[in-house]
Amino acid sequence: MPRIFSLPGKVYLIGAGPGRADLLTLRAFEILRRADVVLHDDLVFSEVLQVIPASAVVLNVGKRCGNKKFTQEQIHERMTAEARQGRTVVRLKGGDPLIFGRAQEEMQALREAGIEFEVVPGITAALAAAAAAQIPLTERRSASKLLFVSNHQCDKKVLRNWRSNVVSDTTLVFYMPGREFSELVEDLRGGGLAPETPCLLVSNATLPHQELIRTTLSELSATLAPPAPSLLIVGSMVAEGASAARQGTPGFEETLTLDENKKARELDRKDAAATSALDLPSPFLAHKLFGPFRSFFDEEAHSRM
Repeated sequence: MPRIFSLPGKVYLIGAGPGRADLLTLRAFEILRRADVVLHDDLVFSEVLQVIPASAVVLNVGKRCGNKKFTQEQIHERMTAEARQGRTVVRLKGGDPLIFGRAQEEMQALREAGIEFEVVPGITAALAAAAAAQIPLTERRSASKLLFVSNHQCDKKVLRNWRSNVVSDTTLVFYMPGREFSELVEDLRGGGLAPETPCLLVSNATLPHQELIRTTLSELSATLAPPAPSLLIVGSMVAEGASAARQGTPGFEETLTLDENKKARELDRKDAAATSALDLPSPFLAHKLFGPFRSFFDEEAHSRM
């Protein structure tokens, strides 16, 4: 009786970006459209998931707020098992897969299992938040350093030495800042930051219900945290956005208050076709988002035949 052999599959660690499907990279979109299995985090929004074909197996393996649907070891096992069956497996992560996303553990597991993989970058939350607020994260004279910090510590015994990192020409971006800022403010003040240092809280960056809250370090402890997912930007560059608002920069007000501003609602009405397309099956969404690039995808698919 003849034996049947299947070619090994491949795993793609893909960054889903901040949430909007039109902010996926072309590479991410193309791979998602032909995925057999997708293991995604909680912070991947439904608009992105609609790109995935109906034939694919889609599993939410997120571990948000300590609630684990799958252990990390089970995720490793599932990726490996599916790839060994010759399937195209996507590990889909919010933002960029290499920033605060356990990518190192997953890549190591795939290497040890002898499974081929590829990393597809995405727009990380810090860049999306800065774009939403229209602020630069660096500036050659006053903000020459940029520091990304996870405010969620797996090991509670880890001590944070802010004095070695916090300087006046550094823009600090805190992922997962939590809902209570008193300890963080104490650390930053202890590191030498002035009480008037500008701060910006950004929730659901780039999405229609995004929120931007401007404050200062002295007022941060009393500030009500916005809904998750959110991040905190601290540094002189935050004042750039506030300055733009005061000067009446065109388009800035719509970005600052998307669900309340009348101009933003008018823009949403003009873009109703794009919004309604998200309720249609994936082929329609694909055409709406990437129609001009259809020949590119067709040529790449033909080259693999």
